[in-house]
Amino acid sequence: MAEKITAEQLRSQENDFVIIDVREPDELEGGKIESSTHMPLGLTIRNAKKKQIENLKEKKICTYCGTGYRGNIAADELIKEGFNAVTLEGGYPSWNQS
Repeated sequence: MAEKITAEQLRSQENDFVIIDVREPDELEGGKIESSTHMPLGLTIRNAKKKQIENLKEKKICTYCGTGYRGNIAADELIKEGFNAVTLEGGYPSWNQS
């Protein structure tokens, strides 16, 4: 399983990460982390496997979703493809609480 990072930790290190929101488009209506890039889970996995996001290999990535489940899957898949990825513990709701 991918390493988890708390919202507090991510806020303090936000500039060190490429933050990827793996939720579906309809889930974005409730807001998102301002500095994040939207890339739904399936697309994130496909892009990694097809080597379409190789430019992110040298960066630290933090994934997140609505609960933490899909964010963890995304981070795991990215790690398998050689990326340095963590996931936001508790997903987007934890960002709003901190």
